[in-house]
Amino acid sequence: MIHGDEEFSTSDLVGGEYGYRLKKVIDNFIHTVLKTEEDMAKRWVDNRLTVACKYGFSLIYDEFTRSRPEANNILLSVLQEKMLDMPANRGDGEGYLQVDPSFTAIFTSNPEEYAGVYRSQDALRDRMVTMDLDHFDEETEIAITAAKSGMSRAEAAKVVSIVRALRDSDVCEYAPTVRGPIMIAKTLKVLHGSVDSKNGIFRKLCLDILASETSRVGSKAQSTRVREKLNEIIDQCS
Repeated sequence: MIHGDEEFSTSDLVGGEYGYRLKKVIDNFIHTVLKTEEDMAKRWVDNRLTVACKYGFSLIYDEFTRSRPEANNILLSVLQEKMLDMPANRGDGEGYLQVDPSFTAIFTSNPEEYAGVYRSQDALRDRMVTMDLDHFDEETEIAITAAKSGMSRAEAAKVVSIVRALRDSDVCEYAPTVRGPIMIAKTLKVLHGSVDSKNGIFRKLCLDILASETSRVGSKAQSTRVREKLNEIIDQCS
């Protein structure tokens, strides 16, 4: 598994020279003659892409668009020609590595409008089967929220219904994900609150987590509209 990073270079995927290997031989067979021999060589270490290609592992490249596009150029030949170009100083005399037929790769990324994300090369995207993922269905969100928070399924269903209603209202610039109901449910458990529109703690939690200006709800005016809409949803759903 690899996590994309702006500081990534090709060597972080393929491998590089890390440290040295020193060999020293001292020959004192004849006590009047001292013979020493030293040999120092840079030590090559394969990184995860090379290991996965060599042994046919499955590579999960999480948030690959957070890495600079030039660092991912090495993947073009891997996905198309099933060949990994290797540096000449790797030490095994081969300038390339034949990718194992069992090798598979899964790349994940967020939409490009997110901060800290680079636009990937068209050539790389053309070598992938792209699947756009939507939010979980309601039953799955309820099950996840209940499992993560320890809240009863009935109460988790109410929390999820509020988040889904806000998501469907299209008043938010950034629709809340399943993390929203999990945060609300977990915090509510800690504070020993209940899912009830008349419970001040519950209402404040929903507003803080789902309608905060730091949650990409948009401008000040839009933030006010989100809070108004959320109050209305809470009254209807709980």
